[in-house]
Amino acid sequence: MKFFDPNNPNEKKKAIIAGVLGLGAIGVLGYALFGGGSSKPTNNGVAKATPTPARQINRTTNNQTQSQPDDPSLFRPIVLTSHPLGAPEPNRNIFSYYEPPPPPVKVETPRAPSPTPTPPLNVTSLAPASVYARTADFSLQVSGDKFTPAVRITMDGRELPTRFVNAQQIATTVPADLIASPGTRSVVVRTSDNSLYSLPVSLNVTPPPVPNFNYIGLIGKPRFNDIAVLQDKSNNKELRNVVRGDVLGGRFRVTSISEKEVVLTDTQLKINHKLPFTVDNSPGANQPYRPRAAEDEPML
Repeated sequence: MKFFDPNNPNEKKKAIIAGVLGLGAIGVLGYALFGGGSSKPTNNGVAKATPTPARQINRTTNNQTQSQPDDPSLFRPIVLTSHPLGAPEPNRNIFSYYEPPPPPVKVETPRAPSPTPTPPLNVTSLAPASVYARTADFSLQVSGDKFTPAVRITMDGRELPTRFVNAQQIATTVPADLIASPGTRSVVVRTSDNSLYSLPVSLNVTPPPVPNFNYIGLIGKPRFNDIAVLQDKSNNKELRNVVRGDVLGGRFRVTSISEKEVVLTDTQLKINHKLPFTVDNSPGANQPYRPRAAEDEPML
């Protein structure tokens, strides 16, 4: 059996067509490999970037490109130079965060102080203006203006029984418990409903005079006629022997003597002062007197 019969016209036509098609395929393949110039395969199958030509490719009117001659001088390599991007060092704390500014402070214009209203009553003086603490009840007179029988004298908020004298003077009796300690007492004249009142006036309560002695010894005598040994603190620690009824400094009377204390009474203020038994331990001081009973006295 023959594959090709040259005497058969159909077979000739087929052979001619096959030859034409083969030539066309070979031409197309050759153009793609050599004539196109679009890309060339590499060993790794990755196209390499070609250097950019110095001159642009001219374009014709029929949009067909014309290749330039393969002259190496027409190509210029691209040189890439890398420059580090310089950024200034941030002058701030990267851990800080935005804080909104505080709201504006509203400054209020100070108002002018309103004048203090004048009290309806007027107190000008107290008599006495000063007393000693720990004294007895005493009479207090208040002088002023616009007093009425309805006004009362108050001391440290305590209302006292008040005697109306006239519109310029009223009086009261201050109990001793209100002046038991030194200090200042506030005196105000007002009515019970506070419709009439005055500004406060101060009453000074001063400490009373005290005897300047130490009780350092006792000499026992028969029939309770004991002798107390006192040390004068203001006169070079002079020692003085005193008995009941003696007056010291023209003011303090000895009213009681015992092993624990000596009681002196202020003859002017009627105030008692207690001197406890003490021992003088200062350098060079005399030995304290020892209390003695009556049987310790020598027999005469």
